Amino acid sequence: MPLLRYIGRRLLFVLPQLFGIIAVSFFLLKMIPGDPALLMLGPLASQEAINEIRSVMGLDKTLIEQFIIYLERVLSGDLGTSWQTTNPVMKDLIKRFPATMELVTLSLFFALILGIPVGILASLLKKSIINKFSTYYGLLAGSLPDFWLGLIFIFIFYTILGWAAAPMGRLDLGILPPAVVSGSYFIDSIIAGDWETFSNVVAHLTLPVLTLGLINAGPIIKMTQSTMDRLLESDHIRYARSCGLGEFQIVRRAFRNSLPSVLTIVSVLYSFLIGGAVLVEIVFSWGGAGQYALSGVLNADINPVMGFVIWSAILCLILYLIVDLLYFAIDPRLRD
Repeated sequence: MPLLRYIGRRLLFVLPQLFGIIAVSFFLLKMIPGDPALLMLGPLASQEAINEIRSVMGLDKTLIEQFIIYLERVLSGDLGTSWQTTNPVMKDLIKRFPATMELVTLSLFFALILGIPVGILASLLKKSIINKFSTYYGLLAGSLPDFWLGLIFIFIFYTILGWAAAPMGRLDLGILPPAVVSGSYFIDSIIAGDWETFSNVVAHLTLPVLTLGLINAGPIIKMTQSTMDRLLESDHIRYARSCGLGEFQIVRRAFRNSLPSVLTIVSVLYSFLIGGAVLVEIVFSWGGAGQYALSGVLNADINPVMGFVIWSAILCLILYLIVDLLYFAIDPRLRD
């Protein structure tokens, strides 16, 4: 079957890509200055104690030996232990990754709701204010750091106006989190029917989602607009107009043909946001996986960083496979 052959060709590249990501990340992280054993024991520790910890952590072996040992552990499902939290990294990531996924998914959903309609309207209304807004917004969104916009939002909407929830995590201190089902407070509070918690979750999500959504709507607007501009001037659309096809039908057909380009930018943005939202997580004290990984980098705690990289890589590869399947569904040329 064409679909199975298509999936098979894509899967052939997944394992080599994942191995390459793990290998490059491992050796790059080993170049970070700092001795984990010394950081664990403190500057007053004796050399004998430091050497003992280094031996337990396998740091007395060569880099190649360390990598082989780590790879064997990963294949058995063991991502190691974080010396900061003293928990298995897998346990920490299961707890923290849903917070990052919740933030990234809702932010990208908001960016799509804003970006696609504005991009289509900017393409249709060439001399309108929407077209000019699209041009300047795309440039501005691409130049603003997301953490800076988050700080501005906190200053305006929390400090001055007092409208927003405190940027101190995912819930107010007096609110209990919902029973864990997915790990996302947004989803779990809906499942539990706890609308008080749900409203508090939404209040805490508003500013970080706006921050990431407004920044990432820019590329979606520009991609949608440029693709629609090209398609609306194409020969088959001109022919459709000459045959008397309504403008709504024309726009619908053009947008359908633009979907591969839009899907591409969406998949790239989603992959970028999984790791790129770390500064926004810090600004809003979100407690997600990105913040956890950054703490590992700063403290030479390699296991949380590698665990985050592996989880992110697997999620991104799954996402790219889903996008490839969507390409197959919407582009008949791939089914030949």
